[in-house]
Amino acid sequence: MTSTRTQLPRRLADASTGSGVRAGIEGTGRVNIFAAANGLIQIDADAVNRINGIDEGITIATLRPLDRVETDQVVATVKIIPFAVTEASLQRAEAAAQDVIAVRPYRSRNVALVQTSLPGLKPSVSDKTIEVIRNRVESMGSTLTSSRIVSHDMAGITTCLDQARNDGAEIILVVGASATVDRLDEIPVAIENAGGKIDHFGMPVDPGNLLVVAHIGDVPILALPGSARSPRPGGNDLILERIMADIPVSSADIMSMGVGGLMKEIPSRPLPRTTAAPRRERDSQSAPRYAAVILAGGQSRRMGDINKLLIAVDGKPMARHAIEAAQAAGADPVIVVTGHAADEVRDALGADVTYAHNPDFEQGLSTSLRTGISAVPVSCDGAIVALGDMPRIMPAHITRIMQAHDPDEGHVICVPTWNGKRGNPCTLGPSVLR
Repeated sequence: MTSTRTQLPRRLADASTGSGVRAGIEGTGRVNIFAAANGLIQIDADAVNRINGIDEGITIATLRPLDRVETDQVVATVKIIPFAVTEASLQRAEAAAQDVIAVRPYRSRNVALVQTSLPGLKPSVSDKTIEVIRNRVESMGSTLTSSRIVSHDMAGITTCLDQARNDGAEIILVVGASATVDRLDEIPVAIENAGGKIDHFGMPVDPGNLLVVAHIGDVPILALPGSARSPRPGGNDLILERIMADIPVSSADIMSMGVGGLMKEIPSRPLPRTTAAPRRERDSQSAPRYAAVILAGGQSRRMGDINKLLIAVDGKPMARHAIEAAQAAGADPVIVVTGHAADEVRDALGADVTYAHNPDFEQGLSTSLRTGISAVPVSCDGAIVALGDMPRIMPAHITRIMQAHDPDEGHVICVPTWNGKRGNPCTLGPSVLR
């Protein structure tokens, strides 16, 4: 017995739809299945494969299991390819298709955000994080009901977690000023001190490796990686979406997420992971080579007719101290960027350096920086950028900041701080210089 295509897709679509989805209108041998709520799609993949194996003319195509969907989005389509298939084949497909497609809707919750802070972290970073997290939470039908900022120490984080629970938080998100690198770090220990349990640390999804999944009582806690400050999807979204949809997430679930994750980049626009773990092995036999860029092209307007860079300090021109500190630290070459009174500066600072003239010095410091960076040899692993009016910078200061610079660990730009304020000199990695 043969069934005509007129009724086939409707019958199979009706059999396939579970909770949270609806079948659309039949046309040209097809019926689309739509989400009836915002949430995560649940697919019985084995059943779908069995149905598609019954008859080459009977097909169901779906999204991936646990993909995020919105109301009225097409989540699957039932298509009967020929004009007719046998009744026996259709009945087998209907029997296998019972509720194979469903949507697990998000459940509204009160969400608390805890951010930690360290000296040097700009308030604008915390403000942006609140905005990103609020948008992320609201897109799943929940509300960011509180946001706290605390110093990055165990006691302060513990107190904030207690306060969030007392205020009725149903989910707590923690964003640290410093990455959580193991279970003994500040945030995991604070969770345990607050009476919580660490369910899983880390995940094989990038971005999102440094994630902590925990709970205190019945309140889930996610300690998010730094990438969660960005609105771009990360591994933390995969976990948060499941929690919002009341789908349990075990350690085994997390450890199975490595295949088909978020590894999306192109060679012409590499993501930070490419810099942190280079495509080619470094020459371990050679020490990194750093150039030094000394900015000495300013007009010293506040000093009147005096060029402050040439004022004698301890018997030598002020800018000469920065040059000698860079030379003693091993920088090679030392590039002095001139601008205002270039000939006078050259005569005063000596011939044991490389000079790069900035003809646009009147337009500001940034033009001198560009001139200096352009003069750094391509063979250099980085550059120290120093100001010519800092005579008390010692070789040890420059050596220390060179040692902190490590592009393979993601430390591409290193800036010193004092009492929470950024200063100079700084180091720039090759990806910035080129």
